[in-house]
Amino acid sequence: MISNQILQATLDGLKAIARVDLAITDPDGRTVVSTGDIPGISKDAGEFAMSGADSQEIKGNQYFKIFDDQAVEYVLAVAGAGEDVYTLGKMAAFQVQSLSVAYRERFDKDNFFKNLLLDNLLLVDIYSRAKKLHIANDIPRVVILTESSNTKDINILETVRNFCASRPRDFVTAVDETDVVVVMELEQPMTRPDMQEQEIEETTSGLRDALAEAGAVGIKIAYGSIASEIKEVSRSYKEARMAADVGRIFFEEREVVSYSGLGIGRLIYQLPIPLCRLFIKEIFDGKDIDDFDDEILPTIDKFFENSLNVSETSRQLFIHRNTLVYRLDKIQKTTGLDLRVFDDAITFKIALMVVKYMKYMKKNEF
Repeated sequence: MISNQILQATLDGLKAIARVDLAITDPDGRTVVSTGDIPGISKDAGEFAMSGADSQEIKGNQYFKIFDDQAVEYVLAVAGAGEDVYTLGKMAAFQVQSLSVAYRERFDKDNFFKNLLLDNLLLVDIYSRAKKLHIANDIPRVVILTESSNTKDINILETVRNFCASRPRDFVTAVDETDVVVVMELEQPMTRPDMQEQEIEETTSGLRDALAEAGAVGIKIAYGSIASEIKEVSRSYKEARMAADVGRIFFEEREVVSYSGLGIGRLIYQLPIPLCRLFIKEIFDGKDIDDFDDEILPTIDKFFENSLNVSETSRQLFIHRNTLVYRLDKIQKTTGLDLRVFDDAITFKIALMVVKYMKYMKKNEF
């Protein structure tokens, strides 16, 4: 359905050219938009819509039917009679008819992609509707999810659409007030995964910059893995959604997060909370990780960051090597885990991530 604003602008433009009043009614004769008063339009348009004619002159005015899938959608009325008015009416009706078709196709595509993302379509419906809407099946696509914490201050959807304007085959829609989804068609074939990844990185980077320039804050962009067929788009969307959630927990500093880059965080995110509590209780023997002093946790983070290298960690922390060894020994006495041993380090790293996950879930009351 065309918006009334678009219809009014169309009629205003036609009147400015032809200096003739026009109006559009629904099939019952109720005026939708008009440029001026046309006497008797309510009754005449309603009776004309019920007739078998496509156009007709009634009481000195011209009337034209505008169809939607063979059913009367609108009636166009043009004030006056004569050949010139009839020609203008035919042109105006053609214009509105074309707008109606274009908007219907856009609505149908929007509806198709939204249901596709939400996995609301049967497989047979996906292929048949995609063919009807002239949407290619085997073009690689990836779903990109964008978020911003100040959606009331800027129009995130409009910003993303403007960014994607140079890529007309991409589909953009708002899932809710905070999330905008882009179904991006890739130019690179599936045989060039390196080039595909580069294309995605360039697009997400540009999208991040566009949102920042528009004034968005708290930007988080996440994307799933590549869908080689149209039926796999819903999977890519679910992966993008998970990437956004996991990114908020474990990668707060990253503005762009990929599903393939989630690592072990993806597994921890799917663990039930009771199992997490049991694991932490076994690792820390009932102790709270927050009980560690302020020096310990930054030391552990830097130690992991430097791949368990004692010398490099002590250098970056500006402490003596023996001081670092003392802290590591202290951790071992408290937890029974020697972080200089790879297996113990892995266990402790996972435990830290599980604690972070549990805190996040408790904070958000999931």
